[in-house]
Amino acid sequence: MTDLSAFPITRKWPARHPERLQLYSLPTPNGVKVSIMLEEIDLPYEVHKVSFDSNDQLTPEFISLSANNKIPAILDPDGPGGQPLPLFESGAILLYLAEKTGRLLPKDPALRYEAIQWLMFQMGGVGPMFGQVGFFNIFAGKDYEDKRPRDRYVAESRRLLGVLDKRLEGRDWVMGDYSIVDIAIWPWVRNLIVRYDAAELVGMADFANVRRVLEAFLARPAVQRGLKIPG
Repeated sequence: MTDLSAFPITRKWPARHPERLQLYSLPTPNGVKVSIMLEEIDLPYEVHKVSFDSNDQLTPEFISLSANNKIPAILDPDGPGGQPLPLFESGAILLYLAEKTGRLLPKDPALRYEAIQWLMFQMGGVGPMFGQVGFFNIFAGKDYEDKRPRDRYVAESRRLLGVLDKRLEGRDWVMGDYSIVDIAIWPWVRNLIVRYDAAELVGMADFANVRRVLEAFLARPAVQRGLKIPG
């Protein structure tokens, strides 16, 4: 039987199925990237809810796995060489799972790096900028009288949507075929509309390709399941 007791995180979140990949997460845009990926590749996993309400992300047990105290994080009992692998950062986890299973990442080396390029576009641009729109539009920043910070992030988010919309011309998905790039990007686009109430603010109506592909993404059964994990 697989033994994960050497990992402190299992003291706070015991593994009922230690032979399965352990996911520590919440249904945020970054969190659902991994749950959607796991649902898409049909890899058995056990999910543990990291509650922000009780500051679970700041506990020593969680930080022992995720040094940056951010979700999601995983503990794979069957990592490289058959040894357990702890991993944090959603983009790194997506790459790891794609390479572990040989799915949702192009095998051609040039296309693989092209996909990684667009994954970094999400990690370095879409996520941080859309998140700032959320902060200034519906969270604490909405009460600031000075709207210049909000408008700066709105303008940059609109620019990024324009880049994405142009990329999608003549393509079903960002890489042509469905990939980890889509799993990374579309939860953030959805959040911009549904959670941050910013569709009108960023002019979403102007980006027909973005709206088309978002609709296709949300229609996928694995996506629909992954968006609710953990419940």
